[in-house]
Amino acid sequence: MLFRRFPLACLFMLAALSDCAPVGQLPVATLAAVEQRQPVTILVSIDGFRPDYLKRGVTPHLSALAAEGVEAPMRPSFPTKTFPNHWAIVTGDRPDRNGIVANKMEDAARPGETFTMASDDPFWWNETEPIWVTAERAGVRTGTLFWPGSNVAWGATKAPSWPYKLSGGTRPSDWAQFNQEISGVQRVNGVLDLLRRSDDIRPRFLTLYFDAVDTAGHAYGPDAAETNQAVQEVDGQIGMLIDGLKALRQPANIIILSDHGMAQKSSARVVAMDRLANPSDYRIVESGPYASLTAQPGREAALEAAILKPLPHMQCWRKNDIPGRFHYGSHRRIPPYFCLAETGWVIQPTAPAKAFVGGDHGWDDRAPEMQALFIAHGPGFDSHFRPPAGFSNVDVYPLLARLLGIRPLPGDGDPAVLEGLVGN
Repeated sequence: MLFRRFPLACLFMLAALSDCAPVGQLPVATLAAVEQRQPVTILVSIDGFRPDYLKRGVTPHLSALAAEGVEAPMRPSFPTKTFPNHWAIVTGDRPDRNGIVANKMEDAARPGETFTMASDDPFWWNETEPIWVTAERAGVRTGTLFWPGSNVAWGATKAPSWPYKLSGGTRPSDWAQFNQEISGVQRVNGVLDLLRRSDDIRPRFLTLYFDAVDTAGHAYGPDAAETNQAVQEVDGQIGMLIDGLKALRQPANIIILSDHGMAQKSSARVVAMDRLANPSDYRIVESGPYASLTAQPGREAALEAAILKPLPHMQCWRKNDIPGRFHYGSHRRIPPYFCLAETGWVIQPTAPAKAFVGGDHGWDDRAPEMQALFIAHGPGFDSHFRPPAGFSNVDVYPLLARLLGIRPLPGDGDPAVLEGLVGN
C-alpha cells in the first residue's frame, strides 16, 4: 500500500488535496483553537540546493527566511551523495557509521544483492536509529512527507520469501512512499493537512522533501536557466508552506537545508578506468565523481600497481588508507578500493561514447561547490546566532532532538556546535 489512510475528508497526498477547503473557510471555533497551538518542528530538504543559489534573485521566500532567521553554508558528510547525507542528518552519524555509505552499495551478508535508492528492506537501514523513531518512542508523534529512509520499518526483519512480511519495526506515525510525480504543491498541501488535525493526532515533527532542484542540476548543470527555474519553483512552494502555516496560526520552527551542492561536469572531463587498469583485474561497484572498486580474485597486486600511484585528475586509496578527514573507509560496505576525482571530473568505466554536459555531486565534502544550504527560522531560534564556519550536517541531529525535547542518541554530531541557536 503506497499511502497510509488518514481520518480526513481529503486524503493525505492524493491529487484531490488541491480541492480541499481553504484554510480561510475553516470554522471560527477551529481557528480560535489553533491560535493556542504549540510550535511544531519542520525539517525541509531541498535536494542539491547550493547556498549561492540564494544570490540569484529568484528566491524571495527563502531569502526572507534567511534574513529573518539564521543562514549559513553547511558541510555535508562524505561522500556527498543523497542517501548517505539524508541519513546522516536524521541519525547524527556519518555514512561510515550509519551504514548508508553510498547510493549504490553491496554487503557480503547479502551476496548477489545491491542496494539502490529504491531499497526499503530494513536490513540496509537498521544500523543507526533515525530521529523519528527516537521521537515516537518518547511519545512525540511524527509525520514524514518524503525523506530517504522514512518509508522503512526501522528495526524490522523482512522475510526472505514472498509475501516478504515484516516482523517488528517502527515508522513515523504518518508517512508516504516516495513518488517523484507527486508535485511540490501536493507535498506542501500534505504537510498542511497533517497540521489541520486535532491536537491528539497532529505530528509535532514533520519532514518535507523536494527533489526538483537536484534533478534540474543533474540534467542541465548548476548554472543553467532550467536549474534557476527549478529553484524559483521550489521557493514558491516554500512560500506556500509559510502562508499555510500563517493561515492555520501554527507556529513552526523550520529548518531548511540541502544534502549537498552541485558542480558542473562534461564529457571533456572524464577519467576512463579501462585506460588506467585492465578491466579483467577489477569490478566497479559505483562510478561518477568517485569510483569504488573491488579486485577480481588474485588480481589485487595488478590493480594496485595501476591505480595506487599519482594519476591525473583523481586519487585512489585502499579503503583503510582513505584520509581521515573524510571519516570514511571502515565500514564493511565500502569496497576495498576507492578513487576520488578532482571536482568537476568524473570517473567512468570507459570513455564516453557521446558528448554530454550536466551536473553532479559526490566530490570532496570541502569543495565549495559541494556545500549545503542551512536556514533556521522560527520562535525557538535566536536569530543573532552565527553557526561556526564549516559546521557539519551531523550537528543538525542534536539540534532537532533539543527542539523536540527528546534525548538524542550518542553519535557523531556535536550538541555544542548549534546549541546557541535555540533561544532560552
